[in-house]
Amino acid sequence: MKRHTALTIAGSDSSGGAGIQADLKTMLANGVYGMSVITAVTAQNTLGVAGILEIPAAFVEKQIDAVFTDIFPDAVKIGMVTSAEVIERIAERLSFYHAKNIVIDPVMASGSGTGFADAEVLRAWKEELFPLATLVTPNIPECETLLESKIETEGDRELAAEAIGRQFGCAVLVKGGHGGSGADDLLWTGKERVWFPGKRIDNPNTHGTGCTLSSAIASCLAKGCSVERAVGQAKAYVSGAIGAMLDLGLGSGPMDHGYQIKEQVVYRLT
Repeated sequence: MKRHTALTIAGSDSSGGAGIQADLKTMLANGVYGMSVITAVTAQNTLGVAGILEIPAAFVEKQIDAVFTDIFPDAVKIGMVTSAEVIERIAERLSFYHAKNIVIDPVMASGSGTGFADAEVLRAWKEELFPLATLVTPNIPECETLLESKIETEGDRELAAEAIGRQFGCAVLVKGGHGGSGADDLLWTGKERVWFPGKRIDNPNTHGTGCTLSSAIASCLAKGCSVERAVGQAKAYVSGAIGAMLDLGLGSGPMDHGYQIKEQVVYRLT
């Protein structure tokens, strides 16, 4: 029986709520075997990012080669990349291996506000990686950065999703949550707009939401789902993880990525 696989290319989060750690937890919870390529190591927790150590581009390339030449992934999720050189190297290797089902979460800042993307990094995202994407998942501030225009209404979001999708030839999921009026997400499939309504959950612990959503989408694509179905299933998973009301840390804590996994404890009497 074939085991579906997914690769995350992203930064590490020492607190475990976002980045590589969240991605691998999400992939396991969504029924795929997860692998990782680390682009940066961060010292962070629920209160913020204390430091970032970038992984050299040549070593990122070695990690990608190690994965693709042994366990070829059915989907690839790309998260935080802080260097234009690393972005270019990732794009070259994914093109070389004809990677499929690429989901890009263009992380430009942490949830606590630490910026990750300067002008050169943004250029590399747009010129090198976005054209390879199956789906790009920007939030509203990221859309505003990409388009250099303000997004205030639902109509603005619809125009933004279509504009990004047509520019880069991919599907686009404009995430809500930053809009101040609920948690509705908008998908541009390349042919039509599909709204995914969401109810805002009264839980301040949402660290790693974007990482988790994009990894869940990649997991579903790896299993053969359409983009629309993958988004719907992933959104339901994230809502459940937030709704489980895990409460850890002194700041905006992580979600419960394993809320669907029942805790099993076996006692052996000797």
